Amino acid sequence: MTGRSTFIASGHGAPGSGRPANLGLIKTEDAGRTWAPRSLSGEADFHSLDSAQGTVFGYENGRIRVSSGLKNWDDRAALNALDLAVDPTRAETLLATTAEGIVTSTDGGRTFGKAAGPVQAFLSWPEEQSLFGIDTSGKLSRSDDGGTTWKQFTTVPGGTPQALTAADRDHILAATQSGVYESRDGGKTFAELATLAS
Repeated sequence: MTGRSTFIASGHGAPGSGRPANLGLIKTEDAGRTWAPRSLSGEADFHSLDSAQGTVFGYENGRIRVSSGLKNWDDRAALNALDLAVDPTRAETLLATTAEGIVTSTDGGRTFGKAAGPVQAFLSWPEEQSLFGIDTSGKLSRSDDGGTTWKQFTTVPGGTPQALTAADRDHILAATQSGVYESRDGGKTFAELATLAS
């Protein structure tokens, strides 16, 4: 989120772990070795999180929620979405994937325009001119203009995609039903990084 070893996450506590069923927002500063609760513990389960310029955007229970300090949250637009991506240079520009296509907000998630472009399942926006999307069949695309036009690359192996993260224009990671796959050539080819146990 803010550095090479600092990340935020959400989800559910494992049975017997002593953690709440809804973890709220948790944070690590040692690349995932240890995690500490930051806010909404026991209350929220964020299905998508992204951040830019010190602002965190989360999607939880059908609503966009925003925080600048990881403690207090501002509830914004309600919508049916799967994933979020924030413009890395303009935190007020937020994209969300829906069943009709990508919807765009230019006011920090308070309102969204009509769906446009291809239907994508997950998005990742590491650089201003490098927005990546993966559809439900695993086809990876890149947009160099913030989602107006798209160029399709290849289909990520392993079945239905579960997550997408691009570190930069060349380095892309995608989790699918069978494993985690990595591209070092901007999405032209992928190699298996880890197999998921069935």
